Amino acid sequence: MAASAAGKRIVFTGGSGKAGRHCIPYLLSRGHQILNVDLAPLPHPTVHTLKADLTDSGQTFNALSSHFHLSHYDNPRRPDGSGVQTPDAVIHFAAYARNMLVPDSECFRGNVLSTYNVIEAACKLGIRKVVIASSETTYGVCFAQGDCDYHSFPLEEDTYDNDPEDTYATSKLCGERCARSFARRFPGTDIYALRIGNVIEPHEYERDFPEYVSKPETRKRNAWSYIDARDLGQICDLCVKKDGLGFQIFNATNDTITTKVPTKEYLKSVCPNTPITREMGEWEAPLSNKKIRDVLGFKEEHDWRKYVNV
Repeated sequence: MAASAAGKRIVFTGGSGKAGRHCIPYLLSRGHQILNVDLAPLPHPTVHTLKADLTDSGQTFNALSSHFHLSHYDNPRRPDGSGVQTPDAVIHFAAYARNMLVPDSECFRGNVLSTYNVIEAACKLGIRKVVIASSETTYGVCFAQGDCDYHSFPLEEDTYDNDPEDTYATSKLCGERCARSFARRFPGTDIYALRIGNVIEPHEYERDFPEYVSKPETRKRNAWSYIDARDLGQICDLCVKKDGLGFQIFNATNDTITTKVPTKEYLKSVCPNTPITREMGEWEAPLSNKKIRDVLGFKEEHDWRKYVNV
């Protein structure tokens, strides 16, 4: 099936993971056509999964210039001699998802090299929209050793000195730098890095959120913030549709703090020595999504309070 007039042809890497398996259905609902590139299958009736090792440059170039489905061999041959249409966008979520899944050196190698390969292949194939998954961990507290304070609140993309000490977060900062470099090298290419918050699936509200809210001290490493996996799908869609921004970093989080106490009051009580650098909304998430709301028009659909009694 061809993409609708409004829809785009999107290669989504890592679509079989926790975030991707919710983002892809949202993107399909918006009329996009998806090829999933992953080492694990995605149980979806209309989305083909192409197995590829993205740390291998050749496999990455081939994956980004592949048919989306076996039925596409029935398409007429194109003027360049192939039957393959260049994708409109790449969304790169494939990665080791945190520390301690593999040794640190492999986490760094895999995450940085795959991100480099995906961005390079996209740019050289003429794909002018790339969205990559960065992380909340780049703000330096999530995987810090022991208790560590943030430099300031709110955590914002263009003003904060990101100085993590762990391998996973450092690999994500390297991915952001690769993105910035290629966006400069290939004018007219938009590469947006999403600093994704703690991803919450629908079933996790009932299972996990009561403790998150009753024991907010356990949420400091996530800056008392989160992103609903379905709202992350909306963010991906907005990124695909918004052209002309070049290289950008966006926090990908929902609107509000995960506490019963308003934001400023709570932060003053638990982080009294951490400055608050601007006036924050009454319930604004410390990992602020103000930029993605202002620039991309994000409007959350899944406020945690809709699913959790407080």
